[in-house]
Amino acid sequence: MHLVYADEQGNVFDHPDLYGIARSGNDLVELLDEELIPLPAGATLVGLPHTRPIGMDPATGKMQLLPGAYQAVGALLPQGFTRFYVPGYSKTDKTQLFPLFGYTAVVWKDDGFYVAAGQSDDPEPWNPENCDRDELKLEVDRILNKYPENRLYKHLSHCALEYECLTSSNTFLQRLEGAVPVSFSCNAGCYGCISEQPDDSGFVAPQTRLKFKPEVDEVVEIMLEHLKTPQSIISFGQGCEGEPSTQAKTIIEAIKRVRGQTQLGYININTNAGLSDHMRAITDAGLDLMRVSTISALDEHYDAYYKPRGYTLKNVEKSLKYATDKGVYTSINYLIFPGVADREEEIEAMIGFARRTGLKLIQMRNLNIDPDAYLSLIPPAQGEIYGMKTLLDIFRQELPDVVIGSYTHVPPVNRQAF
Repeated sequence: MHLVYADEQGNVFDHPDLYGIARSGNDLVELLDEELIPLPAGATLVGLPHTRPIGMDPATGKMQLLPGAYQAVGALLPQGFTRFYVPGYSKTDKTQLFPLFGYTAVVWKDDGFYVAAGQSDDPEPWNPENCDRDELKLEVDRILNKYPENRLYKHLSHCALEYECLTSSNTFLQRLEGAVPVSFSCNAGCYGCISEQPDDSGFVAPQTRLKFKPEVDEVVEIMLEHLKTPQSIISFGQGCEGEPSTQAKTIIEAIKRVRGQTQLGYININTNAGLSDHMRAITDAGLDLMRVSTISALDEHYDAYYKPRGYTLKNVEKSLKYATDKGVYTSINYLIFPGVADREEEIEAMIGFARRTGLKLIQMRNLNIDPDAYLSLIPPAQGEIYGMKTLLDIFRQELPDVVIGSYTHVPPVNRQAF
């Protein structure tokens, strides 16, 4: 399992002598064969800016910096895969922050690239290679011609064609989970927000946030256009918007109007669930699925990352439990980081949270963040660190009725059963 590194032109090499290493939290670790899988289809290799690669001499076990103008390399994984380790690296300039992506340790082994990760869901539905860009362009043109006054479709066309966002692409391809963003504002100040960053954050938001308040008619058009099969999902709460429940009035009216015309498909919301009153009203309007983003079930850790405005983790738990009790298929968008999510205290807290709220699904999502910046923000570990592979085993053992996956699913049983 040899070290993978890149030159300043982006050419990638494997070192003939040094082994690749990885990182869990702040600790450099050796990789084991059972923690590696071949580089998945749809994954990409990227250089880590302002870094030097670190390798290990297998004869001595000594770790060393690779001399020369080279940088460390990480892999960006598609949905369906949970990373076990971050790449090993040393920063040459600690003031420079990585772009907001989820970097995974990668090595060269048996004449191919391998990553420190495991499969946690079926990757095929969200494999970027399955999105035909030519077909997408044709469908974008067709939909924009059909709805020339719909500003949301214009916004989503940019997300689909420029950012290559798969959820917005699905909206035009009329498959899987489609997007219907509604909010330009948020009640949290997430440290790693991908759509809006303060000027002094050091991060560059990789995409632009929605800048207008959609009309109910615009929202309803997108929902009805997408909800044409029993398995289709339309989702409020996208990476290009703030917190959707801040526009509860629009969402509630849109759901009522759509359900007055069709019962096909599923209506989902991706939310921080902090506005409990709004979430109850949205649930009661006819919501089918709810995915709540969280990074921890511990207040101190949650607050450090989300910087919630006017709500607490208790509000999030309250919203989830209410939705579960009302028959909504509930899940969490669990933002995980090796060396943090697999801490003893984090695992215990999350198991308790899942049991109290009646969660149906935990979506394991690799946190897009600069590792050093994140670790400096959150509380230090209080107990043992078990490892990400063990974390998944513990969840499956302790939460046998909870699905461990990677993305939003259609419920496994008929909605009438809820």
